[in-house]
Amino acid sequence: MHADRFRNAARYWRSPLVPDADMVTAEYYDHEFSPHWHDAYTVPVIEAGAECYDYRGAHHVAEAGSVPVINPGEVHTGARAVDAGWRYRVFYLPVPFVENLARDMSGRPESSPWFPDDIIRDADLARRLLIAHRLLERDADPLAAELALVDAVTTLLGRHALDRPDIAPLAADARRVTTMKSRLADDLLEPVTLAELAQTVGLSTFHAARLFTRETGLAPHAWRNQMRIVRALPALRAGASVTDVAAASGFTDQSHFTRHFKRTFGVPPGRWR
Repeated sequence: MHADRFRNAARYWRSPLVPDADMVTAEYYDHEFSPHWHDAYTVPVIEAGAECYDYRGAHHVAEAGSVPVINPGEVHTGARAVDAGWRYRVFYLPVPFVENLARDMSGRPESSPWFPDDIIRDADLARRLLIAHRLLERDADPLAAELALVDAVTTLLGRHALDRPDIAPLAADARRVTTMKSRLADDLLEPVTLAELAQTVGLSTFHAARLFTRETGLAPHAWRNQMRIVRALPALRAGASVTDVAAASGFTDQSHFTRHFKRTFGVPPGRWR
């Protein structure tokens, strides 16, 4: 961003974790979008500045922290609402992906979700969407990224869909939890997606994550990182370098290992020894 305005710069990108979806990381100063529509759910989060747009017969202004969802097939525009322009992150989520998550939440077929015309102002939802977008863009830990995405989209559905899915009851299931723990712990160097984890126990991604988190107190990626730290302790005690231990434990880099280690023990691994 210049001293007084954003640039016109956009990056479209994709993730193998969300087949057929597009994501955008962008900022605009004076670009104006002509009337157009998408065949996907457009789910933006305004990070800074403000965007104005015409949608379903009304003029809207989306400020920082807001989530101006556009339903599939609906014509809309887009332009700056303040002199500096705006910066945002956008998901273009395929209709079947959102429909499947709604079905997974309720445990029964659901019609295509529809969101209100008005801008969604929900700071917690915006935070969840931004976390998911950044993790997917970073392309580091597929389990953490997919979990964040499922969490963000099911939060959007559960709070703001016009017909909100009723969440199906979930019984305790120690056998499934044990199976998921084994899958997560077998090879800490192997990337694991939430879809793969859910498939091992015959559950949807939503219910696998929900069951695991409820029964263990940690989300699957957090539990796996804790296991990595526990298994790293003998090597640290033996005097191995923090860099080598981080790589051998499945962390993406030393800083990632140090951050999680310090959260658990209160000191960085180099001082713990």
